Amino acid sequence: MNWLSKLERKWGKYAIPNITLYLIICYAFGYVIELFNSSFLNYLTLNPYAILHGQVWRLLTWVVVPPEGLDLFTLVMLYFYFSIGTTLERTWGTFRYNVYLIGGMLLTIVGAFLFYGVCVLTGLTETITVMEFGVSLSSFYGFIANYFSTYYVCMSIILAFAATFPNVQVLFMFIIPLKIKVLGIIYAVILGVQVLQDAISLSSYIRTGSIGWYLPLADMTAILFSLLAFIIFFVTTRKSFRTPQQIKRQRAYHKQVMRPVTKHKCAICGRTDESDPDLEFRFCSKCDGNYEYCQDHIFTHKHVKKQ
Repeated sequence: MNWLSKLERKWGKYAIPNITLYLIICYAFGYVIELFNSSFLNYLTLNPYAILHGQVWRLLTWVVVPPEGLDLFTLVMLYFYFSIGTTLERTWGTFRYNVYLIGGMLLTIVGAFLFYGVCVLTGLTETITVMEFGVSLSSFYGFIANYFSTYYVCMSIILAFAATFPNVQVLFMFIIPLKIKVLGIIYAVILGVQVLQDAISLSSYIRTGSIGWYLPLADMTAILFSLLAFIIFFVTTRKSFRTPQQIKRQRAYHKQVMRPVTKHKCAICGRTDESDPDLEFRFCSKCDGNYEYCQDHIFTHKHVKKQ
């Protein structure tokens, strides 16, 4: 039994069913807030500076902040997240899907605080207050907090679905039929290119001594820590993880192996106790040899005699 199974036995009863639906409901609240008072969302973001100064509610409320603006494409994507998230929950189980999704959120929080620690250790906070007149540290970290959202956590659901159901076909842009594994590979390549570009920009900023190095670092940290749950989950559970195709093959094999052996077969009609469990079979004492007949032919058959 792996570590995840042990945790499930102990804490599985606390798992949240339909957690994807709750996440989308949180987004709905976020869009309502954005519609009536968008500036209020700044008090809900994942801002480590503000959290360490008493605004601890941000550790939870940052999930409410929608990752992108509301439009028709966003509505379609939210429905897509709900569909594949619900399917993953049914396939993996509620507890394991909770671990995956909440684990991605917790790692995003860890990444945000690590980035804040780097800013403090490198003296960036003092530099900002000196060079940027009128910009408070809270406003600066409030701007950086926009990088640390649930956007990449939601994207990791697509990667998980592609790894679990690689041959499921979806309509990309509602027109192009693609297997989900192809879509997952495309998305992984896009993220890899984005991280590589951030790394190059970060190296360039550091080499020239420019203060803008925090922007690519924030973006790269948000991507890597949000998707770290995908890497950890599939690496640590690869031995026990089974795709639906593997489960189906295993059940078919088990059914084949456990199929009961036929014990009785009528020598006339060929019916067996497996095909018709209610039939009764008898051996005929007048036939020469080991001949068995069902209840319909035990008295009507022609006796077999050796020449």
